[in-house]
Amino acid sequence: MRRQQEISAPAGAWPAGAGLGFRRELLAELEAGVPDEVAFFELAPENWAGVGGESARRLRAFTERHPFVCHGLSLSLGGGLPLDVDLLRRIRAFMGTHGIGLYTEHLSWSSDAAGQLYDLLPLPFTAEAVRWTAARIRQAQDVLGTRIGIENASRYLTPPGAEMSEAQFIRAVLEEADCLLHLDVNNLFVNARNFGFDPLAFLDALPLDRVCYLHIAGHHREADGLLIDTHGAPVIGDVWALLDATYRCVGPLPTCLERDFDFPPLAELGVEVARIAALQQRARQAEAA
Repeated sequence: MRRQQEISAPAGAWPAGAGLGFRRELLAELEAGVPDEVAFFELAPENWAGVGGESARRLRAFTERHPFVCHGLSLSLGGGLPLDVDLLRRIRAFMGTHGIGLYTEHLSWSSDAAGQLYDLLPLPFTAEAVRWTAARIRQAQDVLGTRIGIENASRYLTPPGAEMSEAQFIRAVLEEADCLLHLDVNNLFVNARNFGFDPLAFLDALPLDRVCYLHIAGHHREADGLLIDTHGAPVIGDVWALLDATYRCVGPLPTCLERDFDFPPLAELGVEVARIAALQQRARQAEAA
């Protein structure tokens, strides 16, 4: 198994175990009682940084008792507009206030001159895109004062002019930026099925020593077989199997269950989080054997 490289953790708490996305739709149920299986939460800082009043007090009640991860949605690291340094400064202050040690974002672009596009769009797999995106990641790390995790994104097309494979592109960006890898297992599965590649071979081509954090989620299958990364359904068996295989490659790193809509009762999400924890425990036992 490839070992995670030494990481200098920032001042805030670093997650461990199995986590759940912190959504306002779940807030009332969570206030009534957090399932025992949930070891940490993940939130989008854009939705919470700078929020005051009752919402801030309700969030603080959770961050005082549970580790959190910040997972950004709108930085547009591969985009053409200047990086939103003011947003990064707000995120740094927010992380400091709530003792959050890990920030991750997507390897994609999501804005243009008209503003936010509310989608995570793929980057061209070119050397120029590597240099451009890596420079922006380094800038983001400088503002935040810590290394960040970059997530492999789902995609439904390959931009023209590719000079390398997707895995080679991810590796090149991570190495050029000297950042960490946030490995989304469902995105890997969706892309593998849609583009016909072996997900385990893809994993083997990545710098797995840089993996710091994982995602797992459900997706939707179109009538023509196309898989869409929706975060709106239970995780399927093949994705659980890929998570299990991933743990054998990188170890039982902190893993968050994403669910963004069509929320079932919290107890059902707790069952999925418990399944993550069970796979992590099995991976720990295999390491110790």
